[in-house]
Amino acid sequence: MEKETARIEAFSDAVFAIAVTLLVLELHVPEFNEGKNPAALLHALCAQWPGYVAFIISFFTIFIMWVNHHKLFKQIYKRNTGLMFANGLILFLASLVSFPSSLLSQFFRTPSEQIAVSIYTGMFVLVNIAYNWLWYEACKDNGLLRPGLGAGDIRKIRNDNLYGLPAYLAAFALSFYFPTTALIICLLLWGFWVRSSKKLEIEN
Repeated sequence: MEKETARIEAFSDAVFAIAVTLLVLELHVPEFNEGKNPAALLHALCAQWPGYVAFIISFFTIFIMWVNHHKLFKQIYKRNTGLMFANGLILFLASLVSFPSSLLSQFFRTPSEQIAVSIYTGMFVLVNIAYNWLWYEACKDNGLLRPGLGAGDIRKIRNDNLYGLPAYLAAFALSFYFPTTALIICLLLWGFWVRSSKKLEIEN
């Protein structure tokens, strides 16, 4: 079967690449009049540590999203309108990742940390829903999937996506009362997605 999703994948890769590239714009060279003082420069660079944390979180979040997106589309050969809109939602959220990550890095461990963590965890609820929607659209018409992909493989991918939803919903609910616990759940789920992405290594 000829693969019809090449344009979707190329456009998606471009959006992921641009989203990652724009992250570096949040890193700024310190502006002060003591440029000849190494200690002052080092102090100014260290003072910007929240920006570095936001960059790292955002980069790896987008990277993990891209890895799983890429591996899903290895199993999707055709497209329909619903699949394209689900994919568009994923790309929209990938473009948005840097904002809640910046909020988190700047306001964690401050009186406003609950709001920052709630926005951050809420974003991941939406990301997980978008991936579930994408796979639902791909599976509801088996003609969209790679020929020879077994029912067990389809169910395995679906279940991995679904497992993340209650965990993210729990993190979002906990963020209103236990922000640190909610954040830990989200970080642990990074490991889950890295592990589950290996299950998408189904040979063509």
